[in-house]
Amino acid sequence: MKRVTDQPPPLGAVAPSEEDAAVDGPLHDRVYRQLRHALVTGRIVPGRTVTLRGLAQSLGVSPMPVREAIRRVSAEGGLVVGANRRVWVPAMDGERYDELIRARTLLEPEAAVRALPHIDRDRLERLRDIDDSIDVALEQGDVEAYMAGNHRFHFEIYAAGPSRVLLPLIESLWLQFGPFMRSVYGRLGTAALVDHHVHALEAILARDADRLAEAIRADILDGMNLIDGSLLDRPRPLDERRRA
Repeated sequence: MKRVTDQPPPLGAVAPSEEDAAVDGPLHDRVYRQLRHALVTGRIVPGRTVTLRGLAQSLGVSPMPVREAIRRVSAEGGLVVGANRRVWVPAMDGERYDELIRARTLLEPEAAVRALPHIDRDRLERLRDIDDSIDVALEQGDVEAYMAGNHRFHFEIYAAGPSRVLLPLIESLWLQFGPFMRSVYGRLGTAALVDHHVHALEAILARDADRLAEAIRADILDGMNLIDGSLLDRPRPLDERRRA
């Protein structure tokens, strides 16, 4: 597989995701979704500040809806707003990483198991199509497409059993680690990743809740441990498998 580039596209290239393009709504909601999508796919990278005006220009809107979107995303832990109105991704440290990985491995397998009875044949086919698109992104070294596809795959599962509690919590977690995954994949590439999505699809087809939970958990650990091993100054990645 090709090595991905370590530079994200310029923020000016931000565009609505497929989901955003299909959903009408107030301007401030659309801008909010676009900003979240930019974080999840790593277009806003750690260590680089952006301005409210710059974000507004890149999204082609006035500063007012961007200001509201930034307020909402910062309340979810995705961004920090400075006194000078500059905006940046909050720093990652060992304590924050440990909390994120623990929260993800607790909440996401549970969401997948709750969703399993509601995953019908059509949704399973969509999941297979998404996983195929992820394989193409990996072959082409397109890290943004990979990250967008990975997000779609997970939430296509979780959304089958919609929860007013679990889904918003999981979405806020993805906002917080997405930019760091972009940095990791840029440094290390994606060839070493194990395709746990295949295992998840097999578990869904077999209606095996335990196998599905383990596949989701293993997928989370593989990705999150790359953050620990690549970006954090610790002797070795935290191995959540030993905590189970």
